[in-house]
Amino acid sequence: MLLAYALAMARVARAVAHDPTVYPEEENMGEESLQRFICELLRPLIERYLIAKKIVAFVGADQFIYYRKHDPRGRVAPDVYVLDGVRPGRRIRTWKTWLDGAPPSFALEVVSGDVAKDYEKSPERYDECGVRELVVFDPDFEEERDRIRFQVFRRVGKRGLVRVLATNEDRVASKTLGCHVVAVGAGEGLRLRLGVGKDGDELFPTEAERERGEKERERGEKERERGEKERALLDVSRERAARLAAEEELERLRAKLKKG
Repeated sequence: MLLAYALAMARVARAVAHDPTVYPEEENMGEESLQRFICELLRPLIERYLIAKKIVAFVGADQFIYYRKHDPRGRVAPDVYVLDGVRPGRRIRTWKTWLDGAPPSFALEVVSGDVAKDYEKSPERYDECGVRELVVFDPDFEEERDRIRFQVFRRVGKRGLVRVLATNEDRVASKTLGCHVVAVGAGEGLRLRLGVGKDGDELFPTEAERERGEKERERGEKERERGEKERALLDVSRERAARLAAEEELERLRAKLKKG
């Protein structure tokens, strides 16, 4: 095992040493707050959801994924993405598909100011990259007639990445994740959540919701235990009262017999 690992590391080192291309780790493109808030909520949700399903995967956000060696223009930067088989929490500055492994199985793009890029160029780049499923979400779809709330692209054989769904409904099914991506709220409070169940009607809880639910269950359990103790004490009290009443009745009958 150690020898195989050492040989693998040596191959990686040689590949890096013989590639003089500069692959930037970041680019100052700017990002509006709504787009950031949507992704900040969704990324950890997907991570926790996959962990709950015992699926090993890295869930990242807004990092460069390069898919053409020697060409730094061949890249995508998903707002949220999933790398199957990669340990959660791993430190990733950039991802190079020819060096690090397979492209994302799932990617999400939130449409920003550059509408043409997200509607036209992004699907082409994700197709080139090899992404299996792409969801494009447009929070401002109602501003123009030709805009769409959700678009879903999936890899279909030799056809590559094909748009399989375009809808203004509030949710779409993700085959890759095994759940629904659901739009909730409106305006500044608009967010994306994960919907579980057949139709995605049950929202997978955030960490705060999970903790609140646990506290409520603990409180309910304590109240149930307290109620059981109170009922037990009441039963004991009733039994004692019944016994005293029976004893009093017996004494009354004895007294009556003596008089008779």
